Order: sequence, then structure tokens, then C-alpha cells
Amino acid sequence: MQEALKDLLGDTIQNMLEAELDEHLGYEKYESTEEAKSNYRNGYTSKTLKSSVGQVEIDIPRDRNAEFEPKIVPRYKRDISEIENKIIAMYARGMSTREINEQIQEIYGFEVSAEMVSKITDKILPEIEEWQKRPLGEVYPIVFIDAIHFSVKNDGIVGKKAVYIVLAIDIEGQKDVIGIYVGENESSKFWLSVLNDLKNRGVKDILILCADALSGIKDAINAAFPNTEYQRCIVHQIRNTLKYVSDKDRKEFARDLKRIYTAPNEKAGYDQMLEVSEKWEKKYPAAMKSWKSNWDVICPFFKYSEELRKIMYTTNTIESLNSSYRRINKSRTVFPGDQSLLKSIYLATVKITSKWTMRYKNWRLILGQLQIMFEGRI
Repeated sequence: MQEALKDLLGDTIQNMLEAELDEHLGYEKYESTEEAKSNYRNGYTSKTLKSSVGQVEIDIPRDRNAEFEPKIVPRYKRDISEIENKIIAMYARGMSTREINEQIQEIYGFEVSAEMVSKITDKILPEIEEWQKRPLGEVYPIVFIDAIHFSVKNDGIVGKKAVYIVLAIDIEGQKDVIGIYVGENESSKFWLSVLNDLKNRGVKDILILCADALSGIKDAINAAFPNTEYQRCIVHQIRNTLKYVSDKDRKEFARDLKRIYTAPNEKAGYDQMLEVSEKWEKKYPAAMKSWKSNWDVICPFFKYSEELRKIMYTTNTIESLNSSYRRINKSRTVFPGDQSLLKSIYLATVKITSKWTMRYKNWRLILGQLQIMFEGRI
């Protein structure tokens, strides 16, 4: 991770220098203009910067007239350790161009235009594309798919865009975000494209896929991974139920629901579901309907052990992810476009997943159970 941060820091500074030279010359690289005739690029000078993640090698661009004086890394400055976290954080926090401008001014003491800020932040897009295409593992025991919504402006109109996060647990019990997909409409066709993308990147099998009632996802799973078991997300199931319930009854209703998903087996769970439905049906007739109609994708949950159920029920990882993404949304109420949203989500993901160093508790025990339940697939 330290090497990744060092690479990210070096690439970021390099791209900022290139953008600053574009601003100084008045034209972009390979562009033929009148300005290009009076002054032009003239190679690079290597420079080693000191940072808290180690030495970072960069190339300072030069101009023919020797007029270019970098402001991001001044001529005699070599120690950048005090500003590197701010450079990375201003992307990861989903800041607006105005806020980034203020941040750079705070760090360097000079102003930059909104156009220059946009150029700088766009430099990270190839890195995101490479991350989105990176190879994946062949088998994932558990995969979660969840959506989180943000306000995005397109063509002058502000609307809600969904970001679909694909979170996986690999054979070693380690968590990883293996996909981020922005802004498509839910349908079997869309979900099939997502699952085919995972297949094209090397995934051959998924044992259990947990998701909410996403439109068309069940058919897509059957088409792309016919042996995968689709498990309706219990947390979302509970939330979808309690949204029909008044505040004064929520605690009691939630306690009753817990009797369902903590039942020792499917029959006991089904009997508890009928009892809860009968108890609350008159007062909240719509609340328990989804339990009955979706029992076929809820019931697989009961055949798993307590240790595996805990991973699937609590979904602490996906909830923690969503909480971090929502913090981005607080600092920026409206994103100026899909690319801006994607950049912020990607960099937030890099920051969050860098802390995922531990495997799940009791993973060897859980893996042994999965090897028996899904014989020959692990």
C-alpha cells in the first residue's frame, strides 16, 4: 500500500506539473497554435522529492524560453511530506473546483483557475480505468452488491444517480471492492453486463451473491453464474419492512423480526414469519408481504452456520463503505457530472480498502463449511 501511495503521489504531482505548464504556455501538448511558435516544451529535468512514504521521482517539464517556474513544486523545494496527504485528500473528499482551489491556495499560496483544477483532476481517469479492468480471482465465496445514491448535474439538470458497489470476500477471507458502476438503470440486461464484466476479468465462480431486490438481478445471476446461490440481503429486508412501521412500534417490530432470521432452521424461521405476520397484519398490512413473496431467496440463509450467517447478516463491511461514501455526499451536495462522482468514489474506495488488512474471524472454519456445502467448487 505504501508503494501504491507513493506511485499515486508521484503521478499526481507529475500530472499537476504538466497541467501547470499547459496553463503557462497557453496550449496543450501536441496542439499547434500561435503561442506554440513563441514558446514550447523543451524536455524535462529529473528531481527527487522526499515524502513520508519514501523518495518520489518526478520530471520537471521545461520550456524553450526558460520562463516556466513551477508553483506546485518550486525550483528548490524537495521535501513535500507536509502536503502529500492534502493533495490526495482533496480528491478523495469529493471537493468542488472552488474548494480545491482554496486548498491549493492554502498549501502553496497561489490561486488556480477552475479550468486548471478540472485538468488536474481529469488526469486520474486513466488510473481509474486501469483499476476497473484489473484481473480478479477465479472464485469468490461471497459477493455483495449494493447501491448508494448521489445528486449529479447533467445538462444543467440535477438528478439522482446510483453507484453500484460490488464487494467480494475472497478465498483467503479478505474483503475487496471488485467493481464500481455508475448511473445505469436496473434491469436484467444491466446486471448481466456487470456480471459478464466480472467474468471477463477472470471470475469463474461465485458461491453466494447477496443483494437487495434489485430489478432483474435474479435472472442475470442465473444466466451468468447458474450455480451461484442468490441470497436476499437480510439487512435490506428488515429495512424495507420497518419503513411501513411507525416510530412507536419499530423497536417491538424489530425484535419480532429478529426471531425470524435467528431461527435455528428454515421451518422454524417460516413459522416465526407467519406468527409475526399474523400479529402485525391488521395494523401494518403491507409490512410483511415481501417476506412471504421473497421467501425462496430468503430461506437459503437458514442452512448456513452462525459464523457464516453473521457475515451475511451484519454486512458491516458494505455498511461501513456506504457510510464513508455518504460523508463524501455531505461535503458536496451536487456532483457536476458522472466523472466527478466516479473520481471521488474511486479515491474514497482506495482510502477505505487500504485499512482492510485482516481476514474475517473464524475464516478457516467458515471455508471448511463452504467446501462441504459447495463440494468441488473451492
